[in-house]
Amino acid sequence: MEGIAFSPSNSFNCYPQIHPIKTLIPIPFRFSNYKTNNPNQSLLSFSINSSKTTQTPKTQPPPLVVVGSANADIYVEIDRLPTEGETISAKTGQTLAGGKGANQATCGAKLSYPTYFVGQVGDDAHGKLITQALGNGGVRLEYLKSLGGGVPTGHAVVMLQSNGQNSIIIVGGANMSSWPDKLSDQDLDVVKNAGIVLLQREIPDSVNIQVAKVGTFMLLCLLFLLVMLWMILEFGQKDDAFKLERVALCAFEMIYHYGIFMISKELQDLLLRLKSAFEKWVGKYSGKFSLSFEVSFQAAKGAGVTVIMDAGGMDAPMPQELLKFVDIFSPNESELRRLTGMPTDNFEQISQAAAKCHKMGVKQVLVKLGAKGSALFIEGEEPITQPIIPAAQVVDTTGAGDTFTASFAGAIPSMPDRKSILNLLQSV
Repeated sequence: MEGIAFSPSNSFNCYPQIHPIKTLIPIPFRFSNYKTNNPNQSLLSFSINSSKTTQTPKTQPPPLVVVGSANADIYVEIDRLPTEGETISAKTGQTLAGGKGANQATCGAKLSYPTYFVGQVGDDAHGKLITQALGNGGVRLEYLKSLGGGVPTGHAVVMLQSNGQNSIIIVGGANMSSWPDKLSDQDLDVVKNAGIVLLQREIPDSVNIQVAKVGTFMLLCLLFLLVMLWMILEFGQKDDAFKLERVALCAFEMIYHYGIFMISKELQDLLLRLKSAFEKWVGKYSGKFSLSFEVSFQAAKGAGVTVIMDAGGMDAPMPQELLKFVDIFSPNESELRRLTGMPTDNFEQISQAAAKCHKMGVKQVLVKLGAKGSALFIEGEEPITQPIIPAAQVVDTTGAGDTFTASFAGAIPSMPDRKSILNLLQSV
């Protein structure tokens, strides 16, 4: 049989050469994102390494990266909620470190998963309290920023009732203020190297969208190469008129149509210029072979960092753009109702609401059902349900959902079976 060898370059000038081969060998891909002084080499480069050198196995899994909120939780224990205009006395009161992001990061670290926290606190007593608590919990804090300028640390008032249920009021503070329009390269790098990324809605949606997009461009470049290879094998020998230039354009158009919304403004401008140049080069063949590669694109996207989105936080509508980048969406019943505008009073209604989430772009919906347990809805599959393991006494439900979501995230690399994960987590 014959094989095709590529001579790739940064300007996508790939020319196939036919060589006989005896056996097929696995080809690991090695990407390099280096800077060059050559103005004609402005795109991400790639190379193919067919050597038999093996990589040294890693001793620990890639980290869990939590990008989210950190609050000072002000707890007050009461018998009941006050009515309008009423003042009541609390049994106790204390201030502890909390926030959905900080809770999830601490849980991941306590489960011996290498965990980084990306977030913001104020330069005040509450900020110092949170920083110390996260550090004591084993969370890595290189990406936790302390804001000056009088920006306060986020805080929450938690009203804990005698039945163990709670009501919470959140003040965003540093969690919602002074985030840069574009995250730093250091913040984005730690996300690129993550195994799992956890997000919540106690920070701006614009930050969540930036994080969820990270790393996609490299996957698109790999997909570009694979699509070119497939189209050459499929069409190249059947039609002598089918030149490599047309193959490149077809692959490029697929990347352009399915990937341009994922990347930075600078890369968008570059793609627009290249698209125009390709169209002038290939002329009348532009668009002739444009195909739908949504399935291939979804597979490539799934090979990247797994993004889990906890729906807790702000009660504003969730941007459709954000859901497109989320692998697992995790609301409770009220959050699911708020997002979809559908009732969630029984399991059938919850199933229908989860199906609407699938149509909105997210393929897995992990619903926290409180005392009824949890349910995972994967598009095209039967729901996975797990009842709760009853406790003799419910002391405090604060942070239960955060602990559940973080534990689920930490279990994914070692337990691919979702049913087993849910069964384990009900005892956490």
